[in-house]
Amino acid sequence: MPWQVLGVNKKYSIGIDLGGTNLRAALINSQWKIKERIALATSGIREEALKQIEEVIEKLKKKEGDILGIGIGSPGNIDVAEGIIYDAPNIKGWNDVPLKSYVEGKAGLPAFIDNDANMMALAESRLGAGVGAKNIVCLTLGTGVGGALIVNGKLYHGAALTAAEIGHIPVNMNGPLCNCGGRGCLERYVGNRFIVERAVERIEREGGSLIVGLVGGDLGKVTPEIISQAALKGDKLSVEIWNEVGRYIGVAIAGLANLLNPEIVIIGGGVANADFLVFDEIKATIKKRAMRMPAKMVRVVPAKLGGDAGMIGAGILVWEKMVDRL
Repeated sequence: MPWQVLGVNKKYSIGIDLGGTNLRAALINSQWKIKERIALATSGIREEALKQIEEVIEKLKKKEGDILGIGIGSPGNIDVAEGIIYDAPNIKGWNDVPLKSYVEGKAGLPAFIDNDANMMALAESRLGAGVGAKNIVCLTLGTGVGGALIVNGKLYHGAALTAAEIGHIPVNMNGPLCNCGGRGCLERYVGNRFIVERAVERIEREGGSLIVGLVGGDLGKVTPEIISQAALKGDKLSVEIWNEVGRYIGVAIAGLANLLNPEIVIIGGGVANADFLVFDEIKATIKKRAMRMPAKMVRVVPAKLGGDAGMIGAGILVWEKMVDRL
């Protein structure tokens, strides 16, 4: 985009993807490409996270001083207007953090804060799997299940700025208790830990799985990746586990398709790496469960930008927010 025509003469934004175990940051140019990147391990402690954010900003500013602003994607519930993070489960003490004002005070640059899943969705919609679509649902699958909505080309935040908690859509009204306090949430069935729990429970009850050999008999070493390896070798139990995961995701997406009628659903994160095992089941479930026209329209695809999506999206957020101010 010819940003100079719009009165934007800076060359770069800084995009930061903050997680409970890693912080990734990059210089993003006006074509939304990464020029420079930094990755740090994080302790999951509030004070250290704030110090590391300040540190990477200073390092990137020294690389290139012509900075438009700073975008940060963080887990948790966020007041995007004020830039306050109300809570983030994987960072100790990360409650009611006025991150926008903190960063602006330290860096002397405009800062914009949003949910990390929203940043993934923004990047995928502008540069990745969602290019050309105006109505998009994004899911990030891993330890938990994140979600984001693009409606008419823009991020949708909802009345309380907490929209798209797709992981906490109930898929079983009498299901197991979730960390959110609800029962039968999608996350409780397709989060990494729960996939592993179900696999281990079935092995202990039924036996006869290749998983046992792959972990040397130590079921404490079972991971989603191990389950995928066993499934690729034709292990019946592992294939059934992934098919079940696909069905639960498909049920949730069928409801979203009926409600929102999106053009595309983009799935990223660890479980999406088993796309060869779950995507066919997801699509079959949507076809079976959703109404005919929404089911016919929606496409389900893996994300394209991988681990870079969060920081690219945070960098794009800066450019778009600053142009909105003009």
